[in-house]
Amino acid sequence: MTVRLPAADGTFRSHEPRGDGSARVAGGAPPVSRTVFAAAHVVADPYADTTPDGPAAVDWDATLAFRRHLWAHGLGVAEAMDTAQRGMGLDWGGAAELIRRSAAEARAVGGRIACGTGTDQLTRPAGDLATVRAAYEEQLALVEECGAQAILMASRALAAVARGPEDYLDVYGHLLGQASEPVVLHWLGPMFDPALEGYWGSRDLDAATETFLEVITAHPGKVGGVKISLLDARREVDLRRRLPRGVRCYTGDDFHYPELIAGDDQGFSHALLGIFDPLGPLAAHAVRVLDTGDTRAFRRLLDPTVELSRHLFRAPTRFYKTGVVFLAWLSGHQSHFTMVGGLQSARSLPHLARAYELADGLGLFPDPDLAAARMASLLAVHGGVR
Repeated sequence: MTVRLPAADGTFRSHEPRGDGSARVAGGAPPVSRTVFAAAHVVADPYADTTPDGPAAVDWDATLAFRRHLWAHGLGVAEAMDTAQRGMGLDWGGAAELIRRSAAEARAVGGRIACGTGTDQLTRPAGDLATVRAAYEEQLALVEECGAQAILMASRALAAVARGPEDYLDVYGHLLGQASEPVVLHWLGPMFDPALEGYWGSRDLDAATETFLEVITAHPGKVGGVKISLLDARREVDLRRRLPRGVRCYTGDDFHYPELIAGDDQGFSHALLGIFDPLGPLAAHAVRVLDTGDTRAFRRLLDPTVELSRHLFRAPTRFYKTGVVFLAWLSGHQSHFTMVGGLQSARSLPHLARAYELADGLGLFPDPDLAAARMASLLAVHGGVR
């Protein structure tokens, strides 16, 4: 079928679906040369009677089925991260239930899982560092109780109350002292969450980097990895080279991930990426190719996906989740295009149409006819078919 797609300038273009699903790959074992996590989205319950500012209604069966899909392809699942709409529709109560259920599912199927811990149960200004510490401790305790690795996420509450680098050293030092197993520290840039501007005590990224590294070096054996989400490849490489031995760098750079994962003669990045939610099977296959030492073949597989990723993550970057869920619907992983908090409306029809076109061009859809029919139905609902 031919699909008429709207462009940003108000015109329409005809698109012939690729029709071969050429990027389909079978499941496989986890890659061995890199540790690779996909930050997974949640599937909303489209029939729940909810309001935009009420608790999220999650379709647990579909949500857990998608995680089994990622595990079946050899990927780890980074759970309850910003891809799951933490702070953008999914509150701490929903995130806690997500962590419990996903960690239990991981144990059942032998899947790797790491879970985000933050302070988003604080719905009012924290007021002091003790309140921030207590909120972090509550979430850290739950994640460790569930048997998952903890990812210490950046905290809006800490960013609001911290007076300088010393407060970050205080809070993170306390948390690392409490952690029973090595954690992953997450540096999420303000392009993903504007409330995190000036994290680590400075808007100067060089100064912030020094504080970040000080936290790590002051607590040997407590930090197993860092996730860098600044969309600045050079800064990530420079920081990666300064990490203490044994501390992994997980790229969160959805603009430059092929080159960062491939690495150079001084090292490489592992991966913890939101874009690996829609790219899961292809990404896992590419890294298994990299396991063989064939960097060129790895780049041939993954480089063409960057245009799609940059499109999904374009400013305002925090709304990339809409494109991720949209592609999951087109791919048949869920029966609807509904998001918690109503965020299916956060991107325009031309934006979504381009995402469909790029994904189809990569052969990402297991059933290209289904994807085309769903794209056409979305346009029809919005009166966009001409």
